[in-house]
Amino acid sequence: MTTNDYLQRIGNLIAQSRTQRGMTQAQLASALGTSQSAVNRIESGKQNISLEMMARISEVLSHNIMTLNTTGKMNFRVNGGRQLSGEIRVKTSKNAAVGLLCASLLNHGKTTLRKVARIEEVNRIIEVFNSIGVKTRWLEGNDLEISPPARLKLNEMDVEAAKRTRTVLMLLGPLLHQYDDFRLPFAGGCNLGKRTVEPHLVGLAAFGLDVEAETEYYHATVNVKSGDRTILLTERGDTTTENVIMAAALSPDTTIIRNASPNYMVQDVCFYLQKLGVKIEGIGTTTLKITGKSSINKNIDYYPSEDPIEAMSFVAAAVVTKSQLTIKRAPIEFLEIEMATLAGMGLDYSLSAEYLADNEHTRLVDIEVRPSQLTAAKDKLHALPFPGINMDNLPFMGLIATMAEGRTLVHDWSYENRAIYFTELTKLNASVELVDPHRVYLSGPTKWKPADVVSPPALRPSVVILLAMLAAPGESILRDVYSINRGYEELAERLNSIGADIKIVQG
Repeated sequence: MTTNDYLQRIGNLIAQSRTQRGMTQAQLASALGTSQSAVNRIESGKQNISLEMMARISEVLSHNIMTLNTTGKMNFRVNGGRQLSGEIRVKTSKNAAVGLLCASLLNHGKTTLRKVARIEEVNRIIEVFNSIGVKTRWLEGNDLEISPPARLKLNEMDVEAAKRTRTVLMLLGPLLHQYDDFRLPFAGGCNLGKRTVEPHLVGLAAFGLDVEAETEYYHATVNVKSGDRTILLTERGDTTTENVIMAAALSPDTTIIRNASPNYMVQDVCFYLQKLGVKIEGIGTTTLKITGKSSINKNIDYYPSEDPIEAMSFVAAAVVTKSQLTIKRAPIEFLEIEMATLAGMGLDYSLSAEYLADNEHTRLVDIEVRPSQLTAAKDKLHALPFPGINMDNLPFMGLIATMAEGRTLVHDWSYENRAIYFTELTKLNASVELVDPHRVYLSGPTKWKPADVVSPPALRPSVVILLAMLAAPGESILRDVYSINRGYEELAERLNSIGADIKIVQG
């Protein structure tokens, strides 16, 4: 079956289901938060449909449109070698969304998160939430409404959904003051080697949490400890910090957290909790002072901030395709070191005046990237905790290095296997020397060639390969792009809107 045939069958099925439900195209468009013309194109088989959009249509029509995809695999066919142009807007942060979803369990009132990215990671958390009794509802404009019940049905948790995301580990903090004995499935998500949970457990032990690893489960028991406390995190991890912050939010005592991550998703959780009445001092620093509440029941709205990692991926897309591109609503506070490093390599870009995100805290700019002659970085490229180069931005910095004259050392010290994924770029003609599982030398500039590649089981390396395919003249195939759908909403369609040629193919 050709792609056009597949899209026509999907469109016909959607039109039939909509008619049977007695809905007009305008009503379906409103429920999906899109335009009637977009629905018309979908039903006419004239528009590629992302996995997220299919899931949303299935939800609205109460009809599993996805049953047509017999293999469950989605692939990208990329016609590369095209320059990009125009503007692309950064969506709200994946990592902020998952932290805020977990934090919403602290609130027995209704939380409405505005402009949430509809990605697979969020979908998995919603599946977990729904299975334990949390009511969730998508509103127009990608707003997500979350209403926890008085008591969660933790023994009814959707284990398969939980195992497909590491986020389940971040339920320990919100739950420990509300339940004294519960189990959570082992965390999943990206396959990036063994990522220890020990820092989470050490930090949460100060509140009386004890966790034993059983077969396929974490068994948590709680003997709540009262009184003010100071917690030194042994690792300045983002999710570790969020977990401890969420535990502190339901403790009426004062908690001081030292060596806390001040990264973007941590700040979003703090700003949300402040709106719930939790007192937090030191946001954006490595020392937080938190005085929580014994219970929280408040109806609030919150706007997650924009995603700096998505912004950096669009910068890399412009560089690798030698394009002039404007990236709008980029959270510059979390990109300043990256952009300064790229300026040192010769990147030609400019920034607009700063303006505030909808959360009224995060500083945004528009970044205009122009074609540049790059040279290799004078020092190795490596990540550090904020405000250093973000660990999730390092793969995109490495991709940019493949366009630079000379030899660049990239040191990805924080993950056991992720540097190895750079070797996949050799299939597209990049020069990659693997030193060890953490270090690679990248030599450029690269003359890209098309290839057929299976996506690595990790989000950022998969996107790096996709972006390299945009630069490779000819047709490339990127197979099984679930990893990309975990963290990016309708990425193919958005890249197509600025000049890329990516088709979604099934099987």
